[in-house]
Amino acid sequence: MSPATAAYATLPPEQQQQRLKELAAVFFRLGTVAFGGPAAHVAMMDDEVVKRRQWMSREDLLDLIGVTNLLPGPNSTELAIHIGYERARWPGLFVAGGSFILPAMVLVWLLAALYERYQTVPQVEWLLYGIKPVIIAVVLQALVKLGRKAAKDVPTVLAGMAAIAAYFAGLNEVALLLLAGLAVMLFKNWQSRGTTAGAFLLPFSSAIAQVGSTTATAVSIGWASVFLFFLKIGCVLYGSGYVLLAFLQRDLVEQNQWLTSQQLLDAVAIGQLTPGPVFTTATFVGYLLAGHAGALAGTVGIFLPAFLLVGLVNPWVPKLRRSPWARGFLDGVNAASLGLMAGVTYTLGQAALVDGPTVILAVLSAIMVFCFKVNSAWLVLAGAAAGLLLSLTGLAA
Repeated sequence: MSPATAAYATLPPEQQQQRLKELAAVFFRLGTVAFGGPAAHVAMMDDEVVKRRQWMSREDLLDLIGVTNLLPGPNSTELAIHIGYERARWPGLFVAGGSFILPAMVLVWLLAALYERYQTVPQVEWLLYGIKPVIIAVVLQALVKLGRKAAKDVPTVLAGMAAIAAYFAGLNEVALLLLAGLAVMLFKNWQSRGTTAGAFLLPFSSAIAQVGSTTATAVSIGWASVFLFFLKIGCVLYGSGYVLLAFLQRDLVEQNQWLTSQQLLDAVAIGQLTPGPVFTTATFVGYLLAGHAGALAGTVGIFLPAFLLVGLVNPWVPKLRRSPWARGFLDGVNAASLGLMAGVTYTLGQAALVDGPTVILAVLSAIMVFCFKVNSAWLVLAGAAAGLLLSLTGLAA
């Protein structure tokens, strides 16, 4: 626990309340404008927390960024939760995290209701027709950027290649992530037998019980089934929010057939139109599966583990940052996550690139994101406009 965190308990009640109000205002505003993905979210938090408000040093922020990579769940949201804990302990943890998630959740919830009612309307279909190829380019960009960091040596490259093969072979994703993490960790630390190994268990202790159960077992789809499914996802999902697609594609589309590939792509597309964490895709999917109760259950289920894990792990940040076992495990898990991303990108590409115009949109979008670094939110809006224009001109197949 940092000195600033410990000092919070000694503040008068008025100052404690003031800190909570500041956290709510700052992170609600960030959650409203946080387009561009986790990297952009982190940059915004650095500017707000370190530069403008000087709540902590950049070194402290970097420590928190490092430990979020050791935990399953949405990294940028976990960073907001960490900052909230540093400022105001458990009350601050829930205020900061909840304020960051709330704008995206409400907007995605509203769009899900509109989608369910109007998805068969041609104009809406053409908007999504233009957005889907853009999503493929955005996911490819994330895959390349994250891959450069994840594939850092021979063990991680091999772990990523094995994950791609395992994805197409239909193997259990959770078991794959754990095995890749363990393999790379052991390979990198086999000479350090005297090092304490206890710390490396923290990143995935909550996931061990989930191995062998990546599919929801409920016969009917109710809000409780939605909650349990996304609670499991929140406990075991490492890497970018795009890795969520691999789990949803396998569990909801291929095995349980609760959604179609088109609906999953639509969920991702609508998620890209909104600010905040990509994990609010759970809000959209939950609504499609079980209405308003499902939207709330999906959101709470997927984010709840992040709140609990951050609160439990935050006091251990210094030890985790020094642990070679935790770093080795993380390297393997990140590499395997990128392998899963590559596999699901191929699968989604087959559903999105259905004719000449969609291929052209995907290529142009890739050029814009890779060469000109255009923000993904603008590209998604452009894709929507292109889809509508193609429908009006009759150029699409």
